[in-house]
Amino acid sequence: MTGEAEIQVSRLLDERGLSAFQIKMLMWTILIGIIDGYDIGAIAFAAPHLVESWGIPRHALGPVLTASNIGVLFGSQLMGFVGDRYGRKTALIISNVVFGVLTFAAAYSTDLTQLFWLRFFAGFGIGGVIPNLVAINAESSPRKLRATLAIIAVGCVPMGGAIAGFVSAALVPHYGWQILFQIGGIAPIVFALAASFGLSESIKYMALHESQRPRMTQLLASIRPDLKVPPNARFVIEDEQQAPASNPIYLFRNGLWLITPLVWLLFSLNLMGYFFLISWTPTLLAAARVSQSTSALAGALFQVGGTVGALVLCWWLQRHRFFAIAILFVLAVPVVASIGFAGLTSQAALLGATFAAGFLVLGIQAGINVAGALIYPTSLRASGSGWELGLGRLGSIIGPLLGALFVGLSVQQLYVWSALPFAAGAIVCFTVHILNTARIRANPELAKAQ
Repeated sequence: MTGEAEIQVSRLLDERGLSAFQIKMLMWTILIGIIDGYDIGAIAFAAPHLVESWGIPRHALGPVLTASNIGVLFGSQLMGFVGDRYGRKTALIISNVVFGVLTFAAAYSTDLTQLFWLRFFAGFGIGGVIPNLVAINAESSPRKLRATLAIIAVGCVPMGGAIAGFVSAALVPHYGWQILFQIGGIAPIVFALAASFGLSESIKYMALHESQRPRMTQLLASIRPDLKVPPNARFVIEDEQQAPASNPIYLFRNGLWLITPLVWLLFSLNLMGYFFLISWTPTLLAAARVSQSTSALAGALFQVGGTVGALVLCWWLQRHRFFAIAILFVLAVPVVASIGFAGLTSQAALLGATFAAGFLVLGIQAGINVAGALIYPTSLRASGSGWELGLGRLGSIIGPLLGALFVGLSVQQLYVWSALPFAAGAIVCFTVHILNTARIRANPELAKAQ
């Protein structure tokens, strides 16, 4: 703290270090992220059962598999704005209620048209979770843990998709595909209501908004009882240069004019490959005469691999950011391409290949969710992350649709082609690493903010 009535928030967090406050926030956001991941993955596991129940061809599933991603295209930017304007906690609660209600309604849809529109509008809520989840953790952590805690929270999102896979294998044969959406609808509403009481707001968000002063003072008293906050104290985030407004034009200022669109492209490429894999793997493996229980288990292990990857890689990603992510892109190419061939070999080979693919692909996604958000200051972080995830969803829309277009190819060929976005992602990510490194060298103060 410097000056009689000035409290430097970043310095305060660094001096306090990891505390029960951050751990509690991390636990809450992990639970919220798991629920988000469940709803993202549920439609893929329901798809093979819809083919049987409704007697529809596999290619007709393309629009439904992409519906929530189209909604996320708009919802992530909208809820990113809500997060920057009204608070990360508020945005997270609204997002969960929105996709919870609409997912529960999807359990009672009777045709693809109804299911498409319910999934589309659910995407508005789904898209708001990750940008605000990243922001709330990064902005309440000491500098050495900003990326790590956010990566852990985001890295647990795929675990929700794994739970959807286990529910599909264990409960759908007895209760029908509807059980996937019933669980996916009730859980986020319950947790949103609980989080309204148990989840704290981002410290740095509160520091920037005078209306949050009473909550900020109360929070500081609980985590730093020794700190006496003067009534006229001014809270400052001393290691960040804030944008004057949340207008998207500021996402291109301060050396970001090329980095911002390249990061959007990076998101799009990874999400193209990722959503092809999670959307079509259960259906493709079923077409390759792999049992439904094995294909559901393979899809679940893909998600588990993602969580393990994010947790194992979080310290490496914290240290090397875009350079580490570029290496993961390179490694993902042969691993993803091998899935179709592994399915011809043995069940163990198939499960091992899908786990390894999830480890890399979702490790990449956790890394770019956080590294991409941290290039922006607090005043723009949720909006910046929302635009990255929103425009990146163009790739998530294209991926499943390409799967529907080329579903006539062999399973092995489809997985080889699906590795191409990761090859392109490696090139783009290394370019971002070079540009961001040059930007930090030109202005060393930026390193403190990231």
